[in-house]
Amino acid sequence: MYKPLILIARLLVVACLASCAATDSQQSRGGAVDGIAGAQEIPRGLPEDVGLLPAGLLRMDELIESYIDEGRVPGVVVGIAKQGRVVYLRAHGMLEPSTGTPMPEDAIFIMASSAKPVTGVAALILVDEGLIRLDDPVSKYIPEYQGLQFVVPVETSGENKKTGNQKKAGNRKSAGKREIPDYRLEPVIEPLTIHHLLTHTAGVGTQRGLGAVISKDRAGPSDTLATWVPRMAKRPLDFEPGTHRAYSPGSGLKIVGRVIEIVSGMPLTEFIQARILDPLDMTDSYFDVPEDELYRMPSRFHDKARGTGQLVGPDGSAFVSGGGLVSTTRDYLRFQQMLLNGGSLYGQRILEPETVQLMTTNRIGDLSLTAAKGGLGTGHGYTTSVSLDQEKAWSGRINGSYGWGGAGGTVSWSTPSKDLTVVYMVQQPSDLPRKITPLIQDALID
Repeated sequence: MYKPLILIARLLVVACLASCAATDSQQSRGGAVDGIAGAQEIPRGLPEDVGLLPAGLLRMDELIESYIDEGRVPGVVVGIAKQGRVVYLRAHGMLEPSTGTPMPEDAIFIMASSAKPVTGVAALILVDEGLIRLDDPVSKYIPEYQGLQFVVPVETSGENKKTGNQKKAGNRKSAGKREIPDYRLEPVIEPLTIHHLLTHTAGVGTQRGLGAVISKDRAGPSDTLATWVPRMAKRPLDFEPGTHRAYSPGSGLKIVGRVIEIVSGMPLTEFIQARILDPLDMTDSYFDVPEDELYRMPSRFHDKARGTGQLVGPDGSAFVSGGGLVSTTRDYLRFQQMLLNGGSLYGQRILEPETVQLMTTNRIGDLSLTAAKGGLGTGHGYTTSVSLDQEKAWSGRINGSYGWGGAGGTVSWSTPSKDLTVVYMVQQPSDLPRKITPLIQDALID
């Protein structure tokens, strides 16, 4: 049961925010700030004015607070925009539980794989400009990716003996104590393409694949995309490109990142900064967090946030291409709103509308049915997952919704049919994003 005083206080906060809002999200386009056009803030608004029931959002508040009270997450920031207006932006819980530091609305979060769509947009910018094609073979840009092989596990029992190019792994195990089965290597017939990499149908470094386990080579802290990506070509793929869908946590987008560097002539981080972050006025999104901004992050992440443009960190995490970006709820709402607008925000066009359509709709046919996790009811765009059947999809999102998440717990998603985008920021994974999704969707009036 809701506490009356809490309800009144929250409604007053929403009303206060709305009083500062512009009356129309299309007003005052442009507006250069420090030379950056489009620095206008997304206006605030009341939930009920854009088809959201405030009571539904209050139920979400109570659920979030229950997770915090139970110690399941320390603190959360959630942002919701509908019809081009921010109707909810609220911090819950603590940034630093040990010191009692409250979570600020402008807290900075490590995005991890939540940044994959940013790299996807970077690649699609070059597609729009005719500099790369989605069906281009990777070997066109990185010759080492010619003549690839893929792994085929085999069973060797009874009279089924190994022959030809079949290899025996013996008792070798991965770092995670995973035993490597017997296998053989087959030549790749279907060339590895940009399309495969952006849709996780490439077979590169997949979560349960054998290719990366078989290979002894590993990236080191001194590696860059330029040094590591060509060496990575020596690893066998986990399957023939285009035949399965299996998630690649980092390797696939490292290859895409290197292609972007080669074609643009710029380091990946600089390209993303110049072509995405700056035009969208994402001023609190970094690959290397300034020292005077670290106080907005939990202290345990400070070392990880310094210089995250490196290829790997002390824990072996991949920070470039598939991750590396840190951001705020406000900034990532701008990125999401740009996509929801068809590729532009306040006069700054990042992608063409038809390219956004490619990015945010299913590009893999029924290959999702072969996915080991979250496959049923879910398709895949270019670095986005797409809800095809709300009843079957693991996310439970309305059909046509698209989004992505990261290992730290961050999740963002949009529903074009409802002109809705949601950004959920946290630094501790839980099932809370999946639990708040139906509360937000149930609050939709139209």
